[in-house]
This record gives sequence, C-alpha cells and structure tokens, in this order.
Amino acid sequence: MFAVSCDAVTEAQNVALQEKHHKSGVKLIYVQLNSPTKHVQNHPIEFESMLSRGSDIIVSCPNNTLLHLAELPFNPTQHGLPHNVENSEKVPLADTIKFGIATLSLETPLRSLISQITQQDGQPPLCIISDLVFGWVNNVSKSCGISNITFTTSNAYGTLAYFSVLLNLPHRKTESNEFSVPGFPQNYKFQRSQLHKHIREANGNDGWSKFFNTQFELSMSSKGWICNTVEEIEPLGLQLLRKYIDLPVWTIGPLLLPTTLKGCNSEQQSNFIKTCIEWLDLKYESSVLYICFGSESSISTSQMIALAEGLEGSGKEFIWVIRPPFGFDMSGEFKEEWLPRGFEERMRDSKKGLLVHKWGPQLEILSHRSTGVCVELTRSVESVVTKEEVKKVIELVMDQEGKGKEMKEKANEIAIHMKEAKTEKGGVKGSSLRSMHDFVRTILS
Repeated sequence: MFAVSCDAVTEAQNVALQEKHHKSGVKLIYVQLNSPTKHVQNHPIEFESMLSRGSDIIVSCPNNTLLHLAELPFNPTQHGLPHNVENSEKVPLADTIKFGIATLSLETPLRSLISQITQQDGQPPLCIISDLVFGWVNNVSKSCGISNITFTTSNAYGTLAYFSVLLNLPHRKTESNEFSVPGFPQNYKFQRSQLHKHIREANGNDGWSKFFNTQFELSMSSKGWICNTVEEIEPLGLQLLRKYIDLPVWTIGPLLLPTTLKGCNSEQQSNFIKTCIEWLDLKYESSVLYICFGSESSISTSQMIALAEGLEGSGKEFIWVIRPPFGFDMSGEFKEEWLPRGFEERMRDSKKGLLVHKWGPQLEILSHRSTGVCVELTRSVESVVTKEEVKKVIELVMDQEGKGKEMKEKANEIAIHMKEAKTEKGGVKGSSLRSMHDFVRTILS
C-alpha cells in the first residue's frame, strides 16, 4: 500500500505507507487532511495494522520500508495564508475556507506523483483513499482510471448530520428552533444551538457552503466510504449513512491517536505520561473527570473561566487538557488571565486537579481505572455558561448512582465493543477486522 497524507504535503512532505500484495505489488494512495501527529503518523499505520490482521491476502512490509516520503509543494503565503499554516490544526477559523481552497492546488502535484508511481511500477495505484473534504481527489482518480474511496475520520451519525445540513440547509427552511434533517427519521429533531455559527449562517451562496458542498458531492461519487467507527456502537447511524449516500461503508474503527508528544523526545514523553499516570494512581476508581475539547477545538475565555469555577466548586477531581481559548493561537503560550486568579496553583496544591497544557496522553488517561466519563457542557463558543451550571452537570455525571452510574455503564459497554471490533478470538474476527477484509477484497476484485 502506498499512502499520501496532505498534512505532510503542506510541510513539503508526504507520508507514504507501502503495502504489497502477494503477486502484483499494487499500491494505494492515502490523502488526508488534519494535523500531522494525528493522521500522518497514525492512520496509515493503523490501516497497515488492520490490513495485516483483517485479511489473509495482505502481507506486511518490513518496518524499514513501511514509510516513504514524497515532496509536494505547498506555500501557504501564495494563497493569502500565514506562513506557518501547514495543516488544519494551525488554521484560524476565519481562514478555514481559504485553506480549503488552497488545498486544490495539490491536484497537479498529486497527478505528478501518480504518474511517477505508474511509470516506476509499470501500473497505476490500485486505489486512492481521500478525506471527505478532499472530494476533488475523485476527479484525479477517475481521470487516471483509479478507484477512489472516501475516508471520514468522524462517526457515521455525525458525518451524515454535518454534510446533510450543509447540503440541504434545513434550518433555513423554518423559523422554528427545531428542524428535521434529510437522511434522518422525521421525528429526529436537531436544534439551531447545535450548529456551528458558520453553518447556521450558511445560505448556499456563502464560501462555507460553496467549498464544502462541492467536496461533499464529489466524495459521494466515490466507490465507497471508510468510516472511523464500530458497527456495534452505532447501527442506526451506519444504516442511515449507507442509505443516504447509496454506497458501501466499511467500518474500521477505532483508529486511536498514537502516544506522541510534539516537540519532545521519547524520554520527555515517558516522563510526561508517568506524571499523569502517577497522579491518577492516587485516585479512587471512576473518581476523576477527564476534560478535553480535542486538538483543534477550544472554548471561549468566559466559558473557560466558568468551567474552572464550576470544577473548583464541585470539589471533584479532574484532569483538564487545556489549550488557549477560542480566537487565540492554539499553539501559543497559555496566559494566566484565561483562568480565575490562582486557580492552577490551588488545584496543584490541593491535588484536586491536574492541568495538562496543549497535549495529554489521552489513551492512557481514558483507559485508567480512576477516570470517569465526560458530558456536554456547551454547544458553541457563543453559549453563555455559568459556574453553577457547570457544577450541576459535573455532580450529575460523577454521581455513583442514578444518571451518573448509567452513563458509566454505557461508556464501559462502548469500550468493550471498541476493543472486540479490532481483535480476533477463537478464530472469529471482530467487526472492524471483517470490514477491512471485505474492503480489501472489494478493491482487489
């Protein structure tokens, strides 16, 4: 398999994952949009791992030949972007569409890479796997006589909701706060407060609609979709997605983030993880609230202060992976003014809370016995959140009985499904392994 990630493209490098078939040595190209640590280093390797376990017709390459680099030019300043915007993680929200349009410039370099591979191997790549928002890759693959598969890093339900709302704009067709979304049952209602500001304001002629709708429609012309989810977790979401796009959808999740800390060597990473685990080891089972908004998301300054006040008022123990608030450089230094005065010092001295700046070993934290569950506190950065509301929600979710207990049991059930989906027991493969097997059979047929 040959994989290309456009995160590395924007750094003048493409990560490529080569996986040979027994007889033909065919290759696949993987084109992904996201932060380099999440997808360049993770998804191609996870694909290789899933392939090697999920199919008897795939053979892994030696480790020293697994990753290959190919240079594709990308200069953000030529597209009116800041010079350091090298991947989606660094893109300011206001420049999202500008960055998306800039990725269209990668079409010519991608064609050149395909031509190079074809000349070198005597045959074109077998398949191109591209991100949902890289619909333009379908044009490239079709003109080169190559199958294209769309990959969505989200789950099926969320993916369908996102692109159906943008494609159909159902919230623009009613004055009500609640509305139905094409592709979902009529009795399923969505709310305006659940929509991102740019989606709420989309009217079909704005930049957000024009770019994403074009990419979504092109992606629906793929041979099929790969979805980062598990069949047993969301059967309804997968049923609805498959019916809406009328294409095969292969579930290969969960694709988990690697234990990688940017800018740190392996010793520093180990020490950092050790600090988190040692702190958790001192806590009772399911007593710690884990707070994280993802590597590319955050909350407003007022929401951050309210969250801190609510956490302190609840008296519950927590780990908070904290980044600068919305509107500030996510990679920049964290300022004390974004939290209540003395908050971090009080939490550290009382050992009630551990604030982890920028990055946290998520897999290790979530799998620790002391970690409880999380819950939605707000739906958008425009929402007003009070410390009283935060305290109430935290007490609800951390309750050892009632609703809190139900949520923990559901989370544990999901965790079991996720683990079983990628394992083989008694000669029976998990659902994600079977799905990967079917995917490989399909593209080789």
